[in-house]
Amino acid sequence: MSKAVHDKLILQSPAKLNLFLHIVGRRSDGYHLLQSAFQLIDWCDTIILKRISENEIRHANPIPGVLPEHDLVVRAATLLKDFCQIKAGVEIHLKKEIPMGAGLGGGSSDAATTLIGLNKLWGLGLDTNTLCKLGLQLGADIPFFIFGKNAFVEGIGEQMQEISLEQRDFLVIFPNQGIPTLRIFQDPQLTRDHGQITMEGFLASPWSSLSNDCQAVAMRICPEVKQALDWISQAIPGSEPRMSGSGSSVFAILDPKIEREKLENLLQNLPKGWKGRVVRGINKNPAYNLISSD
Repeated sequence: MSKAVHDKLILQSPAKLNLFLHIVGRRSDGYHLLQSAFQLIDWCDTIILKRISENEIRHANPIPGVLPEHDLVVRAATLLKDFCQIKAGVEIHLKKEIPMGAGLGGGSSDAATTLIGLNKLWGLGLDTNTLCKLGLQLGADIPFFIFGKNAFVEGIGEQMQEISLEQRDFLVIFPNQGIPTLRIFQDPQLTRDHGQITMEGFLASPWSSLSNDCQAVAMRICPEVKQALDWISQAIPGSEPRMSGSGSSVFAILDPKIEREKLENLLQNLPKGWKGRVVRGINKNPAYNLISSD
């Protein structure tokens, strides 16, 4: 167990895009089997972890309307504390930038960053595999953010193979309407038998127009998704936008030739209430190097 103990950590917690998302089956326990490519992006929340003398988990600025038992950063901290059976405390500050319910993995990333950060703050010395197993208890996407690298993902999200992707810029639009993931995956019209592809097949053409099986359901139950897709298609003809995850954010891969001034003008003229950013793909979670390699 590592002896390195810190008093305070300030960590960036990145979002992700699903470059594609295929539902290829369903397990007997109801969990869906998928194939996807997860791309980390530089749209980040900020998490501050501060050691306190009290033996408690304290969230200094909880998200309004989110109960502690549903708060993923509190649940992650509690899970790690109980797993290691330690008497330690932490005060957590979370600065949210990634929209909630957007299909960008913000909550999962925050939970992963909390596990990674507290592993360092408390000097626990747990390795990536152990942290991933803990994270999976809280959510299927959390192991990816602990894994910390762009990945071809299978199973329920726990089977990951690192992939190397050319660094690209993306336009990401959140139409200010979240979609509960459970609602998408419970929908009877969701495609659940998409033919499987290989990682090699994906890497041969990673920016091709692969699909998101959740998109048709999301457009039906959340009209804003279609509005956002149409908006990008009109603003950037030929961009072939698609939805990320279970929505509702949509994105387009940007041609490097598009003038930055044009993109800035587009973002300044978004429909009322929408959020949008030009983001860049990144290769590693900023917190990746905090995990013990022992």
